[in-house]
Amino acid sequence: MESEFNRIHSIAVIGSRGQMGGFLALKAERAGILVHRFDQPLDEEEMARLLPKSDFVLLCIPVTVMDEVLPKVVPHMKKGAVLSDVGSVKGRPLQQMLRAYDGPVVGTHPLFGPTIPVDFDPTVALVAGRDGDGSSILAVQDFYERLDFGAFESTEEEHDRAMAMIQSLNFSSSIAFFACARELPNIEKYVTPSFKRRLEAAKKMVTQDSDLFVTISGANQYSLEAIRLFRSFLSLAASGDMDLLSERASWWWREDKN
Repeated sequence: MESEFNRIHSIAVIGSRGQMGGFLALKAERAGILVHRFDQPLDEEEMARLLPKSDFVLLCIPVTVMDEVLPKVVPHMKKGAVLSDVGSVKGRPLQQMLRAYDGPVVGTHPLFGPTIPVDFDPTVALVAGRDGDGSSILAVQDFYERLDFGAFESTEEEHDRAMAMIQSLNFSSSIAFFACARELPNIEKYVTPSFKRRLEAAKKMVTQDSDLFVTISGANQYSLEAIRLFRSFLSLAASGDMDLLSERASWWWREDKN
């Protein structure tokens, strides 16, 4: 693979004091990669000194500040350096990076947080910004693999449609379900083990990460489409088609039947 792309030897992490930025910066350092760390307030002199030495500039920042940060970062990047992000939505951030930078752009989305469960295989979705960015995709894939993460190439649409289900609908259906359930007086006395497991699974998302998921859902153009599709499946439940829904839902555990 070395002959097919320029291997990333140095990176700049913008947003290095954030949870994900700090986590990836530390992982890269442990993999023997030179890491330059930046966070707010961005130091113009430090960026002018260190960004030209960075093969890979990784934006670990909220999508809401992308337009504010890009003009401060891009002018200092060296020719041929790869510009990337780690956001949960790829549509708008990719377009923002492409407008700001005429070099290689690769959108990335680590499908995990800084704390990775022991039974979970962490992978990263990669989306090329421009046609012909194949060598940059290979370089970024190699970078993440050196951090012991899997990586696969996707498209902007496939990624954002998937995240509309995995993140946006997961959040919206959970808060709607628990908001609905609390309407019944004394319901907390009737909690079963299966209901408690669902409560525990949703606790962090609802009580700690709610603002994040609201932002992600609002930024994903397919979120409302996913909700409308889910509503059609709820209509099947309302009409009593539980066997059909159960059969379709069991697809997720199809390998257990083999």
